[in-house]
Amino acid sequence: MLEAPVIIATSLLYLGTLFAVAWWGDKRADQGRSIIANPTIYALSMAVYCTTWTFYGSVGRAAVSGIGFLPVYLGPTLVMALGWIVLLKMIRIVKANRITSIADFISSRYGKSHGLGGLVTIIAVIGIIPYIALQLKAVSSTVSLLLSYPEIVMPHRSATMSVGADISFYIALILAAFTIVFGTRHLDATERHEGMVAAIALESGVKLVAFLAVGIFVTYGIYDGFGDIFDHAEANQKLQRLMTAIPSGKGYTSWFSLVVLSGLAVLFLPRQFQVAVVENVNEAHLKRAAWLFPLYLLLINIFVLPIALGGLLHFSGQGVDADTFVLTLPMSQRQEGLVLLVFIGGLSAATGMVIVETIALSTMVCNDLVMPLLLRHNRSAIEDAKDLSGLLLGIRRGAIVVILLLGYLYFRLAGEAYALVAIGLISFSAVAQFAPALIGGMYWRGGTRGGALAGLSAGFVVWGYTLLLPSFAKSGWLPGDFLAQGFFGIELLRPQQLFGLTGMDEISHCLFWSFLANIGAYVGVSLLRPPMVAEATQATLFVDALSETGQGGAVLWRGRAQVSDLQELVGRFLGPARAQSAFAAFARRRGSQGGGDEVTPEADAKLVQFAESLLAGAIGSASARVMVASVAKEEPLSIEEVMHILDEASQLRTYSRELERKSRELTAATLELQAANERLQELDRVKDDIMSSVTHELRTPLTSIRAFSELLRDDPKMHLADRERFLGLIVSETERLTRLINQTLDLAKIESGRADWNGCELDLKEVIEQSIAAISQLVREKEAHVEVDLPDNLPLILADRDRLIQVMLNLLSNAVKFLKPGSGRIRVTLSLHADGLQVSVVDNGPGIRPADQQLIFEKFRQVGDTMTAKPSGTGLGLPISRRIVEHFGGRLWVESVEGEGATFSFSLPFAHAQQQAVA
Repeated sequence: MLEAPVIIATSLLYLGTLFAVAWWGDKRADQGRSIIANPTIYALSMAVYCTTWTFYGSVGRAAVSGIGFLPVYLGPTLVMALGWIVLLKMIRIVKANRITSIADFISSRYGKSHGLGGLVTIIAVIGIIPYIALQLKAVSSTVSLLLSYPEIVMPHRSATMSVGADISFYIALILAAFTIVFGTRHLDATERHEGMVAAIALESGVKLVAFLAVGIFVTYGIYDGFGDIFDHAEANQKLQRLMTAIPSGKGYTSWFSLVVLSGLAVLFLPRQFQVAVVENVNEAHLKRAAWLFPLYLLLINIFVLPIALGGLLHFSGQGVDADTFVLTLPMSQRQEGLVLLVFIGGLSAATGMVIVETIALSTMVCNDLVMPLLLRHNRSAIEDAKDLSGLLLGIRRGAIVVILLLGYLYFRLAGEAYALVAIGLISFSAVAQFAPALIGGMYWRGGTRGGALAGLSAGFVVWGYTLLLPSFAKSGWLPGDFLAQGFFGIELLRPQQLFGLTGMDEISHCLFWSFLANIGAYVGVSLLRPPMVAEATQATLFVDALSETGQGGAVLWRGRAQVSDLQELVGRFLGPARAQSAFAAFARRRGSQGGGDEVTPEADAKLVQFAESLLAGAIGSASARVMVASVAKEEPLSIEEVMHILDEASQLRTYSRELERKSRELTAATLELQAANERLQELDRVKDDIMSSVTHELRTPLTSIRAFSELLRDDPKMHLADRERFLGLIVSETERLTRLINQTLDLAKIESGRADWNGCELDLKEVIEQSIAAISQLVREKEAHVEVDLPDNLPLILADRDRLIQVMLNLLSNAVKFLKPGSGRIRVTLSLHADGLQVSVVDNGPGIRPADQQLIFEKFRQVGDTMTAKPSGTGLGLPISRRIVEHFGGRLWVESVEGEGATFSFSLPFAHAQQQAVA
């Protein structure tokens, strides 16, 4: 049975597991062994986009509008597939400027403005509160359902209960405590939470497995597959409307609006900005996220429509809320294990969103609301404090509690009047207001702080009037005639038909008017005056982030500061020990890069920039600029000086890039020279081998001739028979010498290209037969046997008959030379292949020693002299043969096993394939 103790124990065990994973991830990060330096974990962490809205609410929306739930996932898919370059640019900017939140991003772009960062924070907090309320509603509803198990009883409205009796209130407190322990255990100058990212990736896997499990159970357990569910729905007149592709009329407008909103939300929701941009450790991870995140969205939506239709069919007329079908369908079948898994999946979806969202919002509240107020009203106390890290953590922890309680308050006041998806769309519309200032700031240099303030303010006011206030009116907390009659009874000011615009759903209506006001004010005010120095400086760094100009290097600061003052300042916020360690590491890096000893009393511009970046990670860019100014005497730069510094930096980078290119070219040229020198050395070695071989072969017959001549001269009484025998040997050696000389000259002619070639179509079988007949005397002297396998009617080849006979004679005589008398055997084969004919001469001689084979084959590739592979003797016949065969488009090679003879083979292409090569 699913009783309260089981539910509580399971929940605590799961949350404890998440905390253990987060603790382990942070510990590994401290050891320099990051577990999130993995593209798959990065892509899974982005799936924090899928909250209880996805886990429960998509089914509820599908039960009302069929596939109308899809646009919310088409938008992120299109952004990752087509707009990933925008995300890449955001990552580059964040890393270069040590940005910690979306408020910090927009504030930094427009001159590090406190006011702009504060406005973005207010919009984000107010806009996200409905989304947090959505999570509280989903978790409290599922807990209430489980407590009534096995009965299915829809939860009571929280607004009718006292706070003390409302389970949602306690869930909000538990989530607040868990988030504090989870994400604010220490202050990190990089604002990265590696343990949190690892836990979120785990949660993404859990909720996907849980949703797929219930989808498979409904589709193949309760029903007999997709076809069965759709057939039942088609037969039900009430459900036929859900089977249409896209509703007509304003449905197209709604789809377009939802695609735009969801595409912007996946970039600008504070939690998405946190995991996709701030927590990114390697921009190359985007490559996998670009397809893995959309794949995740596809998988988690495969069973949405079957579950929705199955729930409508199963609970027809029973008053079961469609948002709960994911849980109530397995409850109705008494599948306790699956019910518990689904609950954990929904808890994962809720806790993942709450943890990341509130951590991101608490950072924004601390850095862009509270710190600026403290600097304005209590600056002396901050400057005198020795360690403010505890204060910063306290502010963030308090912000987490306040944000979750505000979410609970919205849930009590208005949350129960909307379905889960409708609540989420209110938040989507709010964060979409960041798009003009943020995207415009990344691509338009003319955007100004005044334009951003005007655009955000106008868009936020219109969003609040057309969407947020109507949510309270529908809940009964505002007069009902506000929606019907408009503000002050002016019909043109009706919030959901503003200025008489009708025919749109409330989301499309809000998006149209808020974007019109936002973009119009942003562009219009920005055009009224040119950017100030600080705005122009940041504009260059942001707009050129993907180019060399925006890659860092230009330090836009001039003045005087002491190293000790800067280190002490950073130590107030990060702790003295961490500040000292950071400065020492910076000095070591500067020294290793040729910067020399950086431990000097006077700080240079790069050290000042480093100190400011450390502070920016803890208190935000705008507050960091103020605090650095309190210990450094900065000299203001004119716009001309700023542009001159940026231009010099760009020229320096261009010069450095050119030097790198020249260096690479020089290195390549050096390697080529080395390779050429090695080739020349090898050719010299080959030449020496050839000359040694030729010299040896010429010296042998000359020595024999000299010896025989001396015998004849010194012994005039020699018998006539002996004299004739020696004269015969002299003639034989003379012929051998003549043949060697001719071969040497022949090889020289071939190598130099002066050889004569007479190509014609030949029958290779006839050439082989003539060659075998020519060496028949040698074969008889060795008492050897020649076997042939020469098929008839083979295609003709194109070659020089005399040259080809020379090749065959060389191969045959080479084989005969090393046969043992009386037991020698030679086999000659001619075979047909796909691209030509192949001739093989096989002998049963001693073969080639294994130790010599590699050297032999290498020499064969270089000069074709395989005769060195034989037990004794060398010759030039094979080099000539190889050159002849290659001239006619073929190749010659040798195969051998020691003790089993050798096989010399060559192949030649058909005549029609040789025409162009010979020509």
